[in-house]
Amino acid sequence: MDKRARWARILAIVGLALMVIGMIDPLEVSMIILPGIAVVAAGAFLGKARRRKLLLGAFCLAAAGIAAMWILSSKGGFGGTTGLSVWWASTMLPYPVGWFISLVAGIRTVGEFKKRAASDK
Repeated sequence: MDKRARWARILAIVGLALMVIGMIDPLEVSMIILPGIAVVAAGAFLGKARRRKLLLGAFCLAAAGIAAMWILSSKGGFGGTTGLSVWWASTMLPYPVGWFISLVAGIRTVGEFKKRAASDK
């Protein structure tokens, strides 16, 4: 296995670990989840994985959802006496969708790297 392939696999695994650690508290640890998604995507681009564009799209979705979550949180949330309808919560939906897509695509990317390494032997 060459250095590029090794680093791609390491980046993908580290990014997946960051995303799983972030499941503890999605609001407070979102600043660990987003870099985790970015690291998985970087590993996919470095290793020229098939799902690299999907991971980039998932990163954009998660970033938009996290931005909405932090903005709504700074405004005091939604519903109740905040003056914001509960429907504003739908602006945060790209976050879990992007996280889930990147988790599945990241796992499949690591599998692809493992399969490539096995076929190189």
